[in-house]
Formats: sequence, C-alpha cells, structure tokens
Amino acid sequence: MFKKILIANRGEIALRVIRTCKEMGIKTVAVYSTADAESLHVKFADEAVCIGPPASKDSYLKMSNIISAAEITNADAIHPGYGFLSENAKFSKICEEHGIKFIGASPEMISKMGDKATAKATMKAAGVPCVPGSDGIIASFEDCEKIAKETGYPVMLKATAGGGGKGMRAVWKAENLRDAWDSARQESKAAFGNDDMYMEKLIEEPRHIEIQIVGDSTGKACHLSERDCSVQRRHQKLTEETPSPFMTDKLRNDMGLAAVKAAEYISYEGAGTIEFLVDKHRKFYFMEMNTRIQVEHPITEQVIDFDLIREQILVAAGVPISGKNYTPNLHSIECRINAEDPYNDFRPSPGKITTLHAPGGHGVRLDTHVYAGYTIPPNYDSMIAKLITTAQTREEAINKMKRALDEFVIEGIKTTIPFHRQLMDHPDYLAGNYTTKFMEGFKMQAPQED
Repeated sequence: MFKKILIANRGEIALRVIRTCKEMGIKTVAVYSTADAESLHVKFADEAVCIGPPASKDSYLKMSNIISAAEITNADAIHPGYGFLSENAKFSKICEEHGIKFIGASPEMISKMGDKATAKATMKAAGVPCVPGSDGIIASFEDCEKIAKETGYPVMLKATAGGGGKGMRAVWKAENLRDAWDSARQESKAAFGNDDMYMEKLIEEPRHIEIQIVGDSTGKACHLSERDCSVQRRHQKLTEETPSPFMTDKLRNDMGLAAVKAAEYISYEGAGTIEFLVDKHRKFYFMEMNTRIQVEHPITEQVIDFDLIREQILVAAGVPISGKNYTPNLHSIECRINAEDPYNDFRPSPGKITTLHAPGGHGVRLDTHVYAGYTIPPNYDSMIAKLITTAQTREEAINKMKRALDEFVIEGIKTTIPFHRQLMDHPDYLAGNYTTKFMEGFKMQAPQED
C-alpha cells in the first residue's frame, strides 16, 4: 500500500481524497496556488507545497511543479482528482517515468478514450450501442454534408477534443450546416488547439445517464449502477440523482452490462464512467468515457455504502475488485452549489464569505472546502460545495434536500442555493420528467422580499 499520496488538485475534491487517505493510514501532501493558501485542503493535509501563482497554467496544470512537489515530499503516488490533469495522458506517462503511481488511467487508456472519435470506434468494436454518425474524424465539409444526409437531420457536430459544450453545434436543416461547421471548428481551435470534428445523430428528448464502473489490473470490471445527470445548463451539470427516475430494471441491467463490456474490452484499470444518451424509447447510446472520478460520485457512494476513493487507491495498489455489480437500495440527490448569481444569468460571484451555516441532520452530506471568512478566488471553477441528501425514497430525498437548502446559509457572495430551492418545487422535476433540455424552459422566480 502507498505510504504517501500527493493530491494534484484543489478544493473539495482534494479534501475528499485527504479524508479517505487518513482513514487508510496514508500520509497526504496538498499542493496549492497562492490563491488557495487558506483552503481547507491545505490545512488538513499532512504536508502542503505551494506550486505557483493563481493562474492554473502556472500551478495546477504545471506538471514539472507537481512532480517536483511529489519528489521533495517522497510521495509514492499522485491522485489527480477531477479536472486539471486527471485525464492528461502526458502527465500519467511522466508519473510512470518518475516511478510515481498515477491513481487513474494509464497513458494509453486516456489517449484511447479521451479522443471522442477514437473512443466511439473502440466502443463500436466492443459491441456497445453508439449513436449513428461519422466513423471518426470528418475529412472535409463535403464529407460532412454527405454524412449528415445519410444520418438524417437533426445532427450534432462535435469537436473530437471537446469538453464543456465547446465545439458543439446542433443542426436541424441542411442550409445551416455550413455555418455550424465553420463556427464549431473555429471555437474548437481556439479552445483546444484542434479543429477536428465528428458528427452524430441528434437524439431528441435525451436523458444523460451514466454508469459508474471500476476495473482492476486483472482486466475484471464491475458497475456500481447509474446516475441521472440530465439537469444541465450549457452542458454543465447542475444536479444529479440515483437511481434515475427514468430507469427500469431491464434498462439498468442492459446499460450496466454494456458498461462492463466496454471496460473489460479495453482492460480498464481504475474508476471511470461510461456516459450514455438515452432517448424517450429507452434506447441508449454510448456518448463518452470519463477516465477519472466524477464530481457526482458521492451519490453513488451514498446509495450503496461504498467509498469510491478508497476503491481507486486499492485498485491502483494492485488489489483486485470483488467483481460484484451493485444496485441502489436508497435514493440520493446532489446539488452543486456554485458561487454564481442565478438571478443574473448565473454570473460568477467570487469574494469573501462573511457567514456560513452548514445544513445537517440524518441523510445530509456536505462536501466543501469553504468556511466563514474564506475568500473564493476568481481563477477557478465556481463550484464551492456539493450538498447531498439520501433517503429511502425519491420523495423523501427531495423533501430532505428542500429542508437542507433552507438551512444552508452563505452570505457575502451570491450562490445557486436559490436556484436549487426553486428546482426542488418544479412540477416536472418532482415528476422525474426532465431531459437535457430542461433548463431551456426554466425561469427563476423573483426573490421574495424579506
């Protein structure tokens, strides 16, 4: 087992990993930028190393600084969390070359599954259902026109190196294809330095349902059931739940088997997520694979009583998995609490938290790195907390979330707490009747006067 793990991340996920390491008797090293010196993950680690100024490119994305921090503290493993370098094949390779275990996917696996066109081709070969569309990268606009005609409108153009909704365009008519092609390539080139595109059939009334998987060094994989991540704004998830209100026993079994088949086909090692689009007829299609832990992993942990971070560490140390597939026996919901103003088009709201009162009680979990007096820097993702409620039924979990949101007080900045409180009263959400288009029709109600 590892003696010391460096966590190459920040905020709540770094703190989450530190907590599990402490329970396993493993020493921890936090890294931080100068903007994060007061974060709880820095305070709670056994050691902490400053790796640069606030800009991510000069700190959390600076591979040489992170490797140096691992070497001077004699860390024998690095946990990358999510975001930053968690799906960077080059960084995984550098760790390997320096004799430091990367607690995540191998460089080859990240490369194979990180490129969406290659991933889709791999999944097709594995026999996993895929959305109809192009076979890999589209060579020219003429080919784009031909593939769109064969696939049938509407279609979705996607950047092969894309993420966060960048380089994506929905096209409903042939006459709009050229503009979509040009603008998507331009956006992708600016964001990722790569303008390669592929195309998929646009799935109407889609739900975004993902399957959590874990694979070990023997090539064995298992699944830990599903998460419904359909409530999104600009392709960014806002809330997640498990089990999905859209799920049936047959669909869960079929999707779980497909996810395990995908993981075992590529001999995947570590925790990962197979993401699917599911249409209104409950037909599911492979969308992408995330070769890392997910933001929403806590709801899976809650409904099956399972520490996914611990499992990541064990698998990385060569411990085989049980091979058991899991089914949720409780219901859990996660609300991402962002430092944003939901009444002002979700504009970022960094600054000093003057007051914080955390909710509590049975079935309430709060993952956060912030506290009263903490200043949220403007340099990073706006998520400052994850509020998770768990209960016997969906209705009970929603009622518990309403109560927890009412208790959750953060002053000094704007947060998305009011959005989530209104979401929990929305008739379509209460009915479990939502798709990835849900937010297009959602309107915030004006705040009530005190």
